[in-house]
Amino acid sequence: MAVSTRRLQKELADIKRDGTPVGITLLSAEDFATWYLSVEVLGNTVYEGEKFALKFRFDGQYPISAPAVQFVVDDTYQAPVHPHVYSNGHICASILGSEWSPVLSVVSVCVTIQSMLASCKVRPAIPYPRVRGRSEH
Repeated sequence: MAVSTRRLQKELADIKRDGTPVGITLLSAEDFATWYLSVEVLGNTVYEGEKFALKFRFDGQYPISAPAVQFVVDDTYQAPVHPHVYSNGHICASILGSEWSPVLSVVSVCVTIQSMLASCKVRPAIPYPRVRGRSEH
């Protein structure tokens, strides 16, 4: 069994046993290639009352390599208007690239993104940065 499969089995078992932090919900984890989770920022924030979906894609090197994570942009969900989120859902966050560590997990990435959104005090007037074309999901 691949290391990535063992690790994802453990993370999924932990989520099913312990649940997720407040505001984070597992939407789908039907295989060990793609998972979907929702993130809601709680409290008095510019995103109050909004729920976003994240798509996690894992390769065979996870957790050595970071998962590909982006906000879902479709008929149900939109990417948040945020300086570190492109309009197609791609996220600019160091933990998803050069600062990735194998000790991080799906839940810890969700918490980090939740915190990133909560720390935004002013919503940009226009979506920033804009990307032309439809998001892949």
